[in-house]
Amino acid sequence: MRRIRSPFLFLLVFSLLTLQALSQTTYFPSKDNWERRKPSEVGMEEALLQQAIEFAKTQETNRPKDLSDQVKVFGRVLGPMPPERGGVNGIVIRHGYIVAEFGDTTRIDPTYSVAKSYLSTILGLTIDRGMIKSVDDPVRNYIKDGGYDSPHNAKITWKHHANQTSEWQGTMFEKPDTFLGIEEFGDGRREPRERREPGTFYEYNDVRINRFSLSMMRLWKRSLPDVLKTEIMDPIGASNTWIYHGYRNSDVEVDGKMLKSVSVGTRWGGGLWMSTRDHARFGYLILRKGRWNNRQIISESWLREATQPKPPAGDYGHLWWLNTQGRQWPDLPKTSFAAIGAGSNTIWIDPEHDIVVVWRWHRGANEFFKRVVAAVKSSN
Repeated sequence: MRRIRSPFLFLLVFSLLTLQALSQTTYFPSKDNWERRKPSEVGMEEALLQQAIEFAKTQETNRPKDLSDQVKVFGRVLGPMPPERGGVNGIVIRHGYIVAEFGDTTRIDPTYSVAKSYLSTILGLTIDRGMIKSVDDPVRNYIKDGGYDSPHNAKITWKHHANQTSEWQGTMFEKPDTFLGIEEFGDGRREPRERREPGTFYEYNDVRINRFSLSMMRLWKRSLPDVLKTEIMDPIGASNTWIYHGYRNSDVEVDGKMLKSVSVGTRWGGGLWMSTRDHARFGYLILRKGRWNNRQIISESWLREATQPKPPAGDYGHLWWLNTQGRQWPDLPKTSFAAIGAGSNTIWIDPEHDIVVVWRWHRGANEFFKRVVAAVKSSN
């Protein structure tokens, strides 16, 4: 056997061999089959896990089935809405295997701001590909559509968008960034305030995140649903049932092509509509630090960066909700984190216990997740 003399080549071979070894010991579901395991086979106590599931079934959201509160809560709708939402449902994954499942986990439903964590992952992919040199780069260095021309907006970086501190000023698809006015923003409207310097003030603001989404689409020169499908969801074996909607007025010309810019939430309709099962695949990809079988789909370094708190945003990373201060879920590991959308819709990831839980249309969260973790602790 020839000796490997190049240090770079040696590291490359070592990395490939390591990935191969990991793939032989770590389970990944195939596209057509996701194996189930008894709780006892993955270090969980069945009775306690079943009690957790029975509890979760009783915690359905108070939002009306027909989502008739949509306009009152969020304001004038711009995109499609389903005639009704699904019922409370969920899935628990440990060591990659399904150990519990309840409700209709194949139903396609809007996921509201869960979509933000998918956009974070597309941003990571963009950086991995070298399309953005640094997350600290000003967006205006890449996007020349007028949205970053003002002295204020010119200071905004990709990082500012990703941790919701951009303070971007403008209007997106008829919605102003100020969130002023009951017709446009419903009960979610806000009081007037002084605009701050980019990077100095955190505000959860869908207008600015929709600006971020448009900028990402211009950079890729492809619709973000196409990027998500071909670069992330297809490689992890997701179904073809999910849909990513834009608004009726969000068609944008990019290099002579008309593309639909998608909303990063369902606040005004549209957004990412997906099954619990497909969300679980995405959550498992993140739990496995961006790797799926022998392929590193998203770099581990990006996911580590994205799930660290970003002052002044508090326990919020790059569009992921964190628990480093133990406030989001007081009884759960501080290393756990989640994608969260109104409704509630949640992809909760617990690296400490190697667990992913997707829970849809529920209220609360800490108690159910605590009970799931208790089923692990009691058996170890």
